[in-house]
Amino acid sequence: MTYVVTDNCIRCKYMDCVEVCPVDCFYEGENMLVINPNECIDCGVCEPECPAEAILPDTESGLEQWLELNTKYSAEWPNITVKGEAPADADEMKGVENKLEKFFSPNPGSGS
Repeated sequence: MTYVVTDNCIRCKYMDCVEVCPVDCFYEGENMLVINPNECIDCGVCEPECPAEAILPDTESGLEQWLELNTKYSAEWPNITVKGEAPADADEMKGVENKLEKFFSPNPGSGS
């Protein structure tokens, strides 16, 4: 088992999870974070820290596409170990549906 970041993170990207991760397995895209499933130690401390409820265990059904997305982009995006600034409109984007289709960006983040 590993944890994955889902579309609730897109354009929210609060980054509270980054602060608590003991193995620094988060990677930053332009408008979301992903977890490297090969680095995640399944400790689960990140899941309750996410205000957008975007982090889920990959054992939940229907998360195969998110495991693939997290695997792909954690290999391309920069590692992030320090919490950065959430987008200014993060609270307004919380709970918006179908964010993957509407807002996902494959571009890397700043890696700050």
